[in-house]
Amino acid sequence: MMKGLTLEEYSQKYQTCKFEREDGILQVTMHTKGEDLIWDFVTDEEIGFMLGDIGNDPENKVIILTGTGETFIDNEEFGKGPISPQVAGSHIYTYAKRLMNNYLNIPQPIISAINGPATIHAEIGLLADIVLSSHDAVFQDAPHFPNGLVPGDGVHVIWPMLLGFNQAKYFLLTGQKLSAQRLHELGVVHELMPKKDLLPRAWEVARKILEQPPLTVRLTREIINLEMKRRMNEDLPIGLMAELLGFTDYWPNEMKRPEGKI
Repeated sequence: MMKGLTLEEYSQKYQTCKFEREDGILQVTMHTKGEDLIWDFVTDEEIGFMLGDIGNDPENKVIILTGTGETFIDNEEFGKGPISPQVAGSHIYTYAKRLMNNYLNIPQPIISAINGPATIHAEIGLLADIVLSSHDAVFQDAPHFPNGLVPGDGVHVIWPMLLGFNQAKYFLLTGQKLSAQRLHELGVVHELMPKKDLLPRAWEVARKILEQPPLTVRLTREIINLEMKRRMNEDLPIGLMAELLGFTDYWPNEMKRPEGKI
């Protein structure tokens, strides 16, 4: 059986993630140079590989995902100009597929501690098994349709499952912002609290999970995510192809920040 990297090995690989582990609980803090994370092509590639590494480490029993500073993921920087079919197919397609597949294949339960706005790849927080959020967080799919891009890199699967079909169509087509309070009312966010309480609560929940037998913990994570994995396996490739076809036809000179409604 192939052996994955140890924490000591993969903790040195990534410039966008900091790792802390205690009693089998791994906290992953996303950042850019120690400050709020900026999503770019480097981040897109790194986060996908990172999810594979932490899932393959048997010393990790529960995973906590969080951000740095005042945001979870709310900033992005991408190059301007056209995207060639070669770049779209060989890089962007691969990054997006790896990110979603590695996330859903992680065998350990995942707790997200969403410490602020999540307007870019909000699914990284919301796909967790337990979603904790600060009161001031807002959620949006800012980079896609409002910027002339097809929302096909998994968000076309995730948001309808989280919000319901009709609400998700409105959300994706208008760039709507939804508050943490609204997502709590809809059952997408499980607990709301002040920012200062997020990580202590995440560690408390993680320790409670570890009171159960290890095999029970892992197999429970497996079965409760079966439907999401099934839908993603079926629908992610065609969604990505539609998105990347749009990339090659139109890549925005400037990424807009739609206000939407809360």
